[in-house]
Amino acid sequence: MLLATIRRDLLVTFRNPAEMLNPLVFFVIVISLFPLGISPSADVLQSIAPGVIWVAALLATLLSMDLIFRSDYEDGSLEQMTLTEQPLLVIVGGKIVSHWLMTGLPLTILSPLLAMMLFVNADGIEAIVLSLLLGTPILSLLGAIGASLTVGLRKGGVLIAILILPLYVPVLILATEMIKTGMRAGDYSGHMLWLAAILALCTGIAPVASSAGVKISLSH
Repeated sequence: MLLATIRRDLLVTFRNPAEMLNPLVFFVIVISLFPLGISPSADVLQSIAPGVIWVAALLATLLSMDLIFRSDYEDGSLEQMTLTEQPLLVIVGGKIVSHWLMTGLPLTILSPLLAMMLFVNADGIEAIVLSLLLGTPILSLLGAIGASLTVGLRKGGVLIAILILPLYVPVLILATEMIKTGMRAGDYSGHMLWLAAILALCTGIAPVASSAGVKISLSH
């Protein structure tokens, strides 16, 4: 059922490619504006690159977070999913995975090109890719909790940001420090272990909380 849910959501997205392209375009535009708005100097761009890349990735992920449950809610599919014999937990887990495959993974693949534009060295680029591979699934997992609680509300995207942004702060701090350490050719294994621990914790908690949030939203 997990794979079937992932496959279904991916097919729906590919039929409406704008949903997948919007976060990517936003990610590219935000990062591209910093050399124009601040300075084209390599030293300046290197110093701000970790924060710029991660803030842009965070905002791009938030941009698409409302879509996890919204379309299924509007056409009634989400309510039908809660009434099937299949565990809602598995269905929600599949939706979170498909969201990461449509947003987090493409952002990670695209990040080395944008990092080079910000004059990040090879060690820093490696740290960026690893931090995004570990961090973006956390963004999807935590964002799904907010999306489940606001799926039945108008302007749910704004409420998701208010609810979830505070939870993103530890990930943002760890990931940016990991990249800074990597750019200095330092050992960032500790940062990776912390991100992996947060990912494991969120993997265990977020699908359960999101399933409960969906039921609460549908009951109103």
